[in-house]
Amino acid sequence: MSLITASSSLLPLPGADDRYAVRQHQGEGPGPAPALPPAYEPFLYLKPAHLALQRHPGIRHTFYLEDQTAGLTVAQLQVVAEPGTGTGHSPWQAPFGAVQLADVPAAVLESFLETVHATLRAHGLSRLRLRSYPFAYDPAGSARLTHVLRRLGYAVELAELNNHLALNSSFESRLHPSERRRLQKCRRHGFVFEQEPPLLLPLAYDFLARCREEKGQQLSLPLERLQELFVAFPRQHFLFSVRDAAGQWAALTVAIQVSSQVLYNFYPASPLAFNGFSPVVMLNEGLHTFGRANGMQLLDLGTSTLPTGLNHSLLQFKRHLGGVLSLKLTFAKQL
Repeated sequence: MSLITASSSLLPLPGADDRYAVRQHQGEGPGPAPALPPAYEPFLYLKPAHLALQRHPGIRHTFYLEDQTAGLTVAQLQVVAEPGTGTGHSPWQAPFGAVQLADVPAAVLESFLETVHATLRAHGLSRLRLRSYPFAYDPAGSARLTHVLRRLGYAVELAELNNHLALNSSFESRLHPSERRRLQKCRRHGFVFEQEPPLLLPLAYDFLARCREEKGQQLSLPLERLQELFVAFPRQHFLFSVRDAAGQWAALTVAIQVSSQVLYNFYPASPLAFNGFSPVVMLNEGLHTFGRANGMQLLDLGTSTLPTGLNHSLLQFKRHLGGVLSLKLTFAKQL
């Protein structure tokens, strides 16, 4: 039986006045919630409850930048140490991690990250890898973070193209004519968009897996993990479908509400037999309507990256949906 150890500390921020401090925690658990309320809305993947499900046998380092004057947490970062490699990762198991921040001056953010580096070096880490969220989630914050990381010597290890739809305009207004024709074809043949109950998740998972296998791909999560997420976050995980006139599934997706503003189309899939209809267009129309009705601003269509490189056909399809490009960057640095 291993001994679980943890330590916490609150340190003044080097090079800054007494206004800012860094709260640190190291241990085998997911790390505590921020002691001061965040000045931003934490993305789902960066909340302690979600981090707790990103299981890892080693040490996790949690850092919060606190504005003592305002009584707010203004930045956060959790790093997971990969055993035996000397590498810290953020995230460990999620679409993104890295630093989420409020309107923090660049100099303060730089001092915060230098404190992070010193702490990680003291715990034997020699490399740090940060996979950040798409620029569209927070354009100003992403630009500031990228500027600071580059100043600190980070290299861009991976630059991915992410697509999203803005929900403040109609879905059809940005559709390519070819996709508009396919959408109309689905309507003529009686296809309908539906929200499915979570109890159908095992059947849906089999459907999604078969669709991926037809394309020589695999699902990134096992069914048990997906079910766990639906149970832990029932208000953020949804199962949507397009059914044909006979009630058969023509397309399915798992959608995730990443924040009050962002809906993520996580697992879209459709069998090759339905390629003539392209029901994923109707699926995205339904997601667009759902997100807009619930006050969201952005439908994230995800990246178009495969292990072998850029998936050009998928990128073109997202562009035909009216997708707007933004960068999703992965940074790395030798500490």
